[in-house]
Amino acid sequence: MGWERLFDRGFILDGDGRMKDRLFLSGIGIVSFLVLLTVGFILVGRQAQIRGDYEVSVLPALNAVLNGTSAILLTVGYLFIRRKKVAAHKTCMLMAFGSSSLFLVSYLIYHFKVGSIPFPGQGGIRPVYFALLISHIILAAVIVPLALTTIYRAWNEQFDKHMLIARRTLPIWLYVSVTGVVVYWMLYWLYPQP
Repeated sequence: MGWERLFDRGFILDGDGRMKDRLFLSGIGIVSFLVLLTVGFILVGRQAQIRGDYEVSVLPALNAVLNGTSAILLTVGYLFIRRKKVAAHKTCMLMAFGSSSLFLVSYLIYHFKVGSIPFPGQGGIRPVYFALLISHIILAAVIVPLALTTIYRAWNEQFDKHMLIARRTLPIWLYVSVTGVVVYWMLYWLYPQP
C-alpha cells in the first residue's frame, strides 16, 4: 500500500485533511519514552560503550554551544511571534528544535563513550550545582514530549492548542537550554577536571 493510499483512506489524515491526533501523539509518547530510556540507561546502567579511538573531548563544549543556540533561537522566535511574524517564528522554533536534537545526539555519544563526570567542587557551590543539574535533568525529560507536541500542534494548524501548550513549553525549554550552559560552565570551567 503506497503512502498516497494511506492518506486517501483516512489512516493518517482526518476528514479535514489534518493529521490524526491519536496516531501522532502516541508516536510522540513512544519517542519520548525511548529517549528517556536511552538517557537513563547511559547515566545509570551504562553497560555498553562506544569502543574505538573516537575523540569526544570537544563534545561538552559543542553541547553548550548547541544549548546556547537553542536558547537564543527560542527567544528570537518568541519575539517574532509577538510581532506577528509567523514565518520567522516558525523558522526559529524549528531551528531551536534542530539544535536541541543535535545536542541530544552529541550528549548521547559523549556519555556512551565517557560516562558521567563527577563534580569536583566542594562547599557551598556543591548543592547549587546539584540543584541546577537535577532540575535541568528533570525538566529536560519533560521538554521532549512538550516540544514535540507543541511542534505537532502548529504543524497540524491547531493554533489554539499550540498556543496553550507553547506557553508552558517555552519557559521550560529556555530553562533547560540555559541551565545546560551553566552546568557545562560549572563542571568544565569553574571546576575543571584534573
